[in-house]
Amino acid sequence: MRAYNQMSKDKLLTLKSDLEKSYSDYKAQGLELDMSRGKPSSDQMDLAMGMMDVFHSKADLTSANGTDCRNYGSLDGLKEAKELMADMMECHADDVIVYGNSSLNVMYDTVSRSMTHGVMGSTPWCKLPKVKFLCPVPGYDRHFAITEFFGIEMINIPMTPEGPDMDMVEKLVSEDETIKGIWCVPKYSNPQGISYSDETVRRFARLKPAAKDFRLFWDNAYCIHHLYEDKQDNILEILDECAKAGNPDLAYKFASTSKVTFPGSGVAALAASKANLDFIKKQMTIQTIGHDKLNQLRHVRFFKNIEGMRAHMMKHAELIRPKFELVLETLDRELSGLEIGSWISPLGGYFVSFDSMDGCAKAIVAKAKEAGVVMTGAGATFPYKKDPKDSNIRIAPTYPSLEELKMAIELFTLCVKLVSVDKLLENM
Repeated sequence: MRAYNQMSKDKLLTLKSDLEKSYSDYKAQGLELDMSRGKPSSDQMDLAMGMMDVFHSKADLTSANGTDCRNYGSLDGLKEAKELMADMMECHADDVIVYGNSSLNVMYDTVSRSMTHGVMGSTPWCKLPKVKFLCPVPGYDRHFAITEFFGIEMINIPMTPEGPDMDMVEKLVSEDETIKGIWCVPKYSNPQGISYSDETVRRFARLKPAAKDFRLFWDNAYCIHHLYEDKQDNILEILDECAKAGNPDLAYKFASTSKVTFPGSGVAALAASKANLDFIKKQMTIQTIGHDKLNQLRHVRFFKNIEGMRAHMMKHAELIRPKFELVLETLDRELSGLEIGSWISPLGGYFVSFDSMDGCAKAIVAKAKEAGVVMTGAGATFPYKKDPKDSNIRIAPTYPSLEELKMAIELFTLCVKLVSVDKLLENM
């Protein structure tokens, strides 16, 4: 197909007329499709329904060490739950605290604690004149919402195919002691699906921050979320790399089973150095007597071990892989060669990241919504919802049915074409 920017004004006007007719046909269908969030489908959640059969009124509800899971106790989690989550996170069980259902909640708590009580004896961030965070972009909107909520200034760090721009990260972190952290989704990043290279992970571990209370907020949300059994990204384990680099306290590592079992009833975990964990547990003894041990035990008995969890995730892959492939095939068929957009083909995670021509993303999302397809808001993948190029759009394929997704992504590509033609005509 011929690139749109090579077409004459008359050709573009003729194309615009044809595209508008197709768009009107879609609008007439009265579609109501939702691709706004990266939620598992009902079919995916059905895979974990066997967890409901693990317990019954006569079930033995004691853990391996004899703890009655109905009662108080086990502040940092059941031993077997810590082992399972550690295997999932590729770290050591002694480095893990098991929480409730939400890793986002744990990340919020970690920022909140730093604001009110500092980091391992440092000045509480709320008492400092300014606190800043580095934010790889495009990135996860809910990360940015946390730091914005606490009034923390956010600095954009461009993503590369290897991960965040480490030259920029190293320079900023070493020179500015008001920079206290960086948000990271190191494996199958949200939304691009990029996995950090070995060199990027090592450079993170070797950082020399001006601030002693600087931390990597390492959200390994998609650590076992592969689309293929034979093609998978692997990344270095950050806590081990930090220890090797002489920075054992540098990283907080987060994960959960929210998109493994039930998003509303998963198990979340934090892994960090002993010094970090000891400091965190002092707050936890005030905050709670313990999290939901029955849910922890249910997960352990359902999966049994990490191999059971990996086998379960391949069942997820069988359900969502066709959806990702449909999106990518449609983008390729409808938009390749037109020079009006680009995208990345991920091997895992939950999203496909699309970059339109500059200044088009908001208009594309609005046009899709007008025709009945709700997408993540343009700008959401940047701090303060301000995409400086107005180009990035996060596509979330997992929740709709395959049939709904087919209509939605075809309409999306039509909207990309229409808005791009308008933009080119506007600039003539």
